[in-house]
Amino acid sequence: MRLTRLLLAFCLCTSATPLLAADPVGVRKIGVVSQDNPRPLAVTVWYPTAAAGAQSATAQDRIFEIPSASKDAEIREGRFPLVLLSHGSGSRVEGMGWIAAELAEAGFIVAGPNHPGTTSGDSTPAATPKIWERTGDISAVITALSTDPQWKASIDPARIGVLGFSLGGTTVLELAGARADLSGYIRYCAEHPDMMDCRWFAGGRGYAGGEQVAVEPLDLRIIDKTRFEQSNRDDRIASVVAVDPGLATVFTPESLKTIDIPLTVINLGSIGKIPVAVLADKLAKEVPNASYAQVDNSDHFSFLPVCKKGAAEFLKSVGELDPICDDAGRPRIDIHEELAGLITHAFERTLKASH
Repeated sequence: MRLTRLLLAFCLCTSATPLLAADPVGVRKIGVVSQDNPRPLAVTVWYPTAAAGAQSATAQDRIFEIPSASKDAEIREGRFPLVLLSHGSGSRVEGMGWIAAELAEAGFIVAGPNHPGTTSGDSTPAATPKIWERTGDISAVITALSTDPQWKASIDPARIGVLGFSLGGTTVLELAGARADLSGYIRYCAEHPDMMDCRWFAGGRGYAGGEQVAVEPLDLRIIDKTRFEQSNRDDRIASVVAVDPGLATVFTPESLKTIDIPLTVINLGSIGKIPVAVLADKLAKEVPNASYAQVDNSDHFSFLPVCKKGAAEFLKSVGELDPICDDAGRPRIDIHEELAGLITHAFERTLKASH
């Protein structure tokens, strides 16, 4: 659930290089802030475009391959389903750009914020369990895009989905109506202190302003129990896909049974090798009509972008401990192809089938 030093991977970049291209996907950066959710949000939007010769954003990243998209290109005419993205802890929404581009090519508008307090270079253990802030971010982006004249005419408000990875998977499950049990989470970390999230809480470090900082280890008992266990359901959401969701073992069965919208849960890893932190097969069985898929010869980091040649060695040279670019058993591009098929099919089935 925790991606420890991904700020390196997303900060070691050069400026974008403009060129002329006929990309089928447009990309635009926007800011979102509202009275209901005063956290300033940096949001990236990917969308279908038919504009040839638009300026392409081709930022160079030291670690990851970045998909090309036409910067600020005109959106294609029509009304499209909207899919919101929620990234993992310590990551950025740009790291989900590979799947965002796939969905935009398939005819979806896709948007996601960088969640303050749990994003690359701005991430602390104390902010991580505040799922209610992340769900508020996603709801705020839905409201902003649904009411902004630039986007309103292109979005079908009856066809809104959410896709989350890791802590983002937790976020989208809560938006669907799942509610976590704080006592269960405390017990989980006592029983599994070696899990990614529990190590992060106990590690005594965080990130602020792009720098590593020392912080007090987090005692989960100080979390606001009422906020942690509250309902964060957003009734505008019609479909959910959760990949390796955090808190998978501590959602209350009662709340899972109330989820009445299509839910697809995907685990990364072969049977017997998926960490208990994100193992969600039992969770999926608790939700009426949920579907579950498991991707063989992959791991938690397989959802990250495809790594460039030599990236694994570079990360080790700068002290990165997590196997962000290690081979999980087959090429990451092949894993992405399987994931893109599962995710795109889920949203086409649930957001397009009846239209």
